[in-house]
Amino acid sequence: MADTPTRALVVDDETDVQFLFTQKFRREVRKGLLEFVFATSGEEALEKLRTGEAADVVVVLSDINMPGMSGLDLLAEITREFPDVEVYMVTAYDDNQLESTALQGGARGYLTKPIDFGTLKGEVFGIEAA
Repeated sequence: MADTPTRALVVDDETDVQFLFTQKFRREVRKGLLEFVFATSGEEALEKLRTGEAADVVVVLSDINMPGMSGLDLLAEITREFPDVEVYMVTAYDDNQLESTALQGGARGYLTKPIDFGTLKGEVFGIEAA
């Protein structure tokens, strides 16, 4: 068991995302391996990072297409203000140009929806699937 859980910030304007992550990672959360903070917009995510509500977050999973601040705009702000935080972009669009833009902008990875949670556990969080 980890001494402290890996904290991740999940940013998505779809309301079911929090429930989905809570369900898919319930064992890891219960074991103290992971802890999630949720935001429904890029602006809210930045506020949580800046005010400390999302302190110690090491990974951000952000949707790209959101009202207001886009995920790519959020990526630019996070890489500038919080360079040690890894950012993964999540989108429903499997678009090579968008993926290239995200990776060139500093994203650690590009994930398409529907999310493969087994891959997410292994590649992003380093947790072997049960």
